[in-house]
Amino acid sequence: MNAPWNPARAGTRDPFVAFVCDEATAEAIRPIAGEMGWPTEKVNKGGLRNAVQTLSVSASPNILFVDLSESGDPLNDINALAEVCEPGTIVIAAGQVNDVRLYRDLVASGIQDYLLKPLHPDQLRESLSQAQTSLNAPRKDDTAAVERPHCAVAVIGARGGVGASTMATSLAWLMSSTAKRTTALLDLDVHFGTGALSLDLEPGRGLTDAIENPSRIDGLFIERAMVRASDHLAVLSAEAPINAPIITDGAAFYQLQEEMRGAFECTVVDLPRSMLVNHPHLLNDIQVAVLVTDFTLAAARDTIRILAWFKSNAPAVRVIVVANRVQQNAVLEISRKDFEGSIERKIDHAIPFDPKIASQAAKLGKSLAEAAKGQKSFAPLSLLADQIADCAEAEAAAAPAKGKGKAGTKGTGGGESLLGKLGTLGARLSSKKSK
Repeated sequence: MNAPWNPARAGTRDPFVAFVCDEATAEAIRPIAGEMGWPTEKVNKGGLRNAVQTLSVSASPNILFVDLSESGDPLNDINALAEVCEPGTIVIAAGQVNDVRLYRDLVASGIQDYLLKPLHPDQLRESLSQAQTSLNAPRKDDTAAVERPHCAVAVIGARGGVGASTMATSLAWLMSSTAKRTTALLDLDVHFGTGALSLDLEPGRGLTDAIENPSRIDGLFIERAMVRASDHLAVLSAEAPINAPIITDGAAFYQLQEEMRGAFECTVVDLPRSMLVNHPHLLNDIQVAVLVTDFTLAAARDTIRILAWFKSNAPAVRVIVVANRVQQNAVLEISRKDFEGSIERKIDHAIPFDPKIASQAAKLGKSLAEAAKGQKSFAPLSLLADQIADCAEAEAAAAPAKGKGKAGTKGTGGGESLLGKLGTLGARLSSKKSK
């Protein structure tokens, strides 16, 4: 689990230890442990409390069975157990609470399985066999992860409601599914994030635990805190209570990015725009920023301001401007041409708005990119993902030149007002027509 590895104890690990609360559970475990070739005397009384006390002064077993029947707060108690379990320990828990959300939270916190009491011999046998198989499975070669440079992307909405979270989820899915990169989606909207929700996942407590106790963040924490969406995609999101303000200096967020850099080939950060003000250091290791906007006056104003922020505070970050939810033949608040004139640069990609596909994605718990797979009108999404991957490759090739600035953030204008710019542009167009 999460305790520091002690090499002196590595050779003294027991293959299996159980801590149970009642004799009936012990009697159910002993014969199956004997079938597996494990000593039956390692089935101890005392439940979770005894497990924490014992493992704090002795080596952790390879496979640990723990009874949560006497626990008042199973999730927090499992986190306490993680503090004394050494890396590599596979934990199976049992209890009397039949709750799907509890099961998901416990699995997200790092245990392998949760069994409902009274224990059924076949289910117990299957769970222990799976744990044994996981223990004996060959480890992945970590050198494969360094074959391609890490790709770090931040997705920022110029305004609320422009679809930045939808864009982040789609990019994470494309990078993991199409580009076949191991990808982490980090949703930093701690109270209202939709990263897990849009993929039909339970967010777990990993992100809030990290914020409350940054010292716990390491590779093992990342492994057990992130929720798997697929073999190549994992999500770290939260639904913190809205009556509980999150007070942080951003160190936990930055440390999470650092750990994800070592564990994944791509990190997609759904970054609320307020983070640019409160925690600008989060952009230090970002290679590409996707600025999502729509064709409105307010979005044009804030796109100009955010582009200027990047030019002053993160000149090395490549900024890609994406217009989202673009409706064909619709009356726009600002035309694309006027919008581009006001921000003094081109829109890099325009993503269409299709209510049918968007609603289907929401109902099925899929990303928009997955729901729109094969639709030619959504080809710009794939082109955007390809561009991001190319940017990462190019930056890796030109690593010594990093810090000299990138094209794409220039031109946000001086002190002239946005309405003034649009008015001047319209006057120029009228003048040309009269000529």
